[in-house]
Amino acid sequence: MTPAPICILYTQDAELVRRTRAFLRSMSQLRHVNDPDRLESVLQQTGQSVLMMDLRSKECRELIDQIQNEQPEVLIIAFGVGQSETLREAEQFGIYAAEEIGLERRRFQALLGRAFDYVKLSQENRDLRETSAMTPEISRKGEATQQPIDVTRTFPLLRFPRVLRRLDNIEVLVTTVVEALADAAGVSRVGLFSRTRKGDPYQLRAGLHCLPETEELQFGERDALVRWFESHAHLISRANLLRTQDHRQRTIMRRALDMFGAEAIVPLYARGSIIGWVFFGPRVTGRLFDDRDLEGLTALAEHVSTILENALLYEEATVQKTLAETLLKSIPPGIVAIDEDAIIRWFNPPAEKTLGLSGTAALNKPVESVGTRLAGLLRETLESKTPMPPQHWIDNNTQRSLSVETRQLAGNGSPLGAVAVIQDLTAQETLREKQALLDRATFWTDLAASMSHEIRNPLVAIKTFAQLLPERFDDADFRKEFNEIVVSEIDRLDKIITQINNFAHPPELVFKPIDVRSPVKKGVEIARSRYGINGKVELETSLPSNLPRVLGDEAALAEAFAHLVANAAEASADRNKPRITLSAKPVREGQHPAAVVVTVRDNGSGISPEIKEKIFSPFCTTKPRGMGLGLPIVKRTVFDHHGRVEVDSTSKGTQVSVLLPATSGQG
Repeated sequence: MTPAPICILYTQDAELVRRTRAFLRSMSQLRHVNDPDRLESVLQQTGQSVLMMDLRSKECRELIDQIQNEQPEVLIIAFGVGQSETLREAEQFGIYAAEEIGLERRRFQALLGRAFDYVKLSQENRDLRETSAMTPEISRKGEATQQPIDVTRTFPLLRFPRVLRRLDNIEVLVTTVVEALADAAGVSRVGLFSRTRKGDPYQLRAGLHCLPETEELQFGERDALVRWFESHAHLISRANLLRTQDHRQRTIMRRALDMFGAEAIVPLYARGSIIGWVFFGPRVTGRLFDDRDLEGLTALAEHVSTILENALLYEEATVQKTLAETLLKSIPPGIVAIDEDAIIRWFNPPAEKTLGLSGTAALNKPVESVGTRLAGLLRETLESKTPMPPQHWIDNNTQRSLSVETRQLAGNGSPLGAVAVIQDLTAQETLREKQALLDRATFWTDLAASMSHEIRNPLVAIKTFAQLLPERFDDADFRKEFNEIVVSEIDRLDKIITQINNFAHPPELVFKPIDVRSPVKKGVEIARSRYGINGKVELETSLPSNLPRVLGDEAALAEAFAHLVANAAEASADRNKPRITLSAKPVREGQHPAAVVVTVRDNGSGISPEIKEKIFSPFCTTKPRGMGLGLPIVKRTVFDHHGRVEVDSTSKGTQVSVLLPATSGQG
């Protein structure tokens, strides 16, 4: 567990800070300092480290001289403008390196990598010297620790308030805890680090006389200090440094103590994981912490862990409660919730508007205060063991059209109450009625225009021959032609009337389990005979025998498929090789068949984008002699069979898919 090296950047250039962070993201921790008065303090917190100095920054030359004299172990790298006098002077300072400020990424990372290696080697040599020098002292301290500890000695722990139950304001609570810790431990500097929830960084939640840079510190779950606490599960103190043989662990401990300006750091645990830590500065008396004091700090930390855990749980619960309340107040549906005694416990603003009642008139009152019908539905839901179906009615008080869905509320198998979700459908139904009136007006306009066009042509032909009949009555050929044309046009008129009548008065459907291949084949035959599809159109069919049965009316489905085949034939008529492909396949949900998809595909030029959205509207057609009722009949028939029609059209052809739900075959 080797801590990431720390690199300090002194500059007032925000762009340089951003670029340096990007370059060193995976190499080290970067701490930025822009105030010359704080640089020395940050260096003391960090210990032996790499310091990058922006030669353009104020007082940079004086700061380099000061650091070289007072902290020679700090490795300095200066950055300046290329070919500038300042950069040339910096090369004579006796620092580690002086480079141009626009150094490219690879050279920059290589330079810092060598600097980090140098600092690491220097630190290891320093640790070896310390280890050699402190061995006799460790022995003496070991002998001292053999002396029995006077457990009866009164520790300031007794001054720590044991009851801190004010959880309504977390910031006030942690501030109070920190002040109580400072008083109990007899120190002037205390800081509490914690995270709000798993995955969040550890940050300073409250502090007393902390260093200014402490507020900017953040620690992730993979940080060396957090890992150290997880592995060792005990506090860090200056005294522990003398007893730690591993120089890597000693580096982590010393760095943490220097970073916080602390004499001891005590971890906080809850539910088997690190939730934070508390650090203590020097005692106000100047006396060092001994073993008894450290035990007392550990006991203090246990109390703080319990308080902090409860505070974090309360904070999380408060956030969740606030979110839930805000959500319930903000969502459009009205919410009315009752407890197991049918007393109203929740009544959100949309419910007030929808039901015409104020919250004060409904909350904590019997459910009957919101109306007998809603009250009866909620009481029935309380007693029901199965979900109630949605209900629709017109509210007597507000005359609004309501849709109400209720559900029973239960926790751990026991009923807690019931809730009603109230949708105000008034605006939707008004809009729907207006749209229906508009659609109806459009329908009759299109019907009148289409009938006017379709009926006028036969009538013009009949009128023309009727006018010529007196003059050419003796012409046998004329009389024969007159007879044929008039009869043909009358038949055409009759056909138009029949189509409109059939569309307006469809036959009653008789549903039964059927093999979908049968109406498909009948539809092809109807299309061939009725619409004159000849042998020039290549018709391919792929109808497998493993199709599930559907519940439908065979005649109605055959008529629908006939319209689709006829449309496909007409769409591909202008091709050199017109082709229609008719196929079917099952749709499965898991191992069970759910539906059948019948697809009619042609190789025509596709549907024009201008009319693509209107193809299922009555009387929408591009044919010179047509009413445009084929696809509307198809859509209505499929809708009556609880199915779905989908159209996919390109310049290479059109594909119409009809999905029909499968049936168990029992009728």
